[in-house]
Amino acid sequence: MAVTPTNPHIRTVLFDLDGTLADTAPDLAFTLNLLLQEQSCEPLPYEMIRPHVSHGASAILRLGFPTNTDNGAFDVLRKRFLDIYEANLTRYTTLFPGMGELLEGIETRGMNWGVVTNKPSWLTDPLIEQLGLRQRAVVVVSGDTTARQKPHPEPVLFACKAAGSQAKQCLYVGDAERDIQAGNDAGMHTLVALFGYIGDGEAPENWGADGLVNQPSDIMAWIDRTAEQR
Repeated sequence: MAVTPTNPHIRTVLFDLDGTLADTAPDLAFTLNLLLQEQSCEPLPYEMIRPHVSHGASAILRLGFPTNTDNGAFDVLRKRFLDIYEANLTRYTTLFPGMGELLEGIETRGMNWGVVTNKPSWLTDPLIEQLGLRQRAVVVVSGDTTARQKPHPEPVLFACKAAGSQAKQCLYVGDAERDIQAGNDAGMHTLVALFGYIGDGEAPENWGADGLVNQPSDIMAWIDRTAEQR
């Protein structure tokens, strides 16, 4: 039996994947360092790799191979990187601490939740499946689901429609400026996940989000406050 949402103003919570819903950096760092070793290069510290994870495979590769400007050689490295990563999607990846409880809280309150990521579906779908979330997410939008990727609002609007909500009833949580831009341009509420992969030179307080959260439990606290204020 369907549960009536306790907060009619927020019916759907959408999450970015890498750095928001799941802590995927350990496996992406493992992948880069294995590739570096294959190329007879020194591995990089995890702390150096982590802030680059939300910007995709190419950004991670350029960190590891900054002098490799030959497109053909870079493409070969990128393919090998993705092959390694595909085989190690959840070697170390887990939900962020407190995220499991947050998802349960969303469901208990009668809301639904989904994922909107720029990660391609051939990586997103098995990752979500291996995390045991596929049957619980109302929608999963990957980088190849719609014609345009974030920061364009098309992917989050697609997810919103699939979830059966209006944009103003959706909250999008992400750890990159493009996430907040996409959500804002779609007319959604937005929160920055400060526990994600934000670099030292970035200024999330200037991204125009409705709020900044330090941990997943802060997301539900924000949702509850919006209900009280209306």
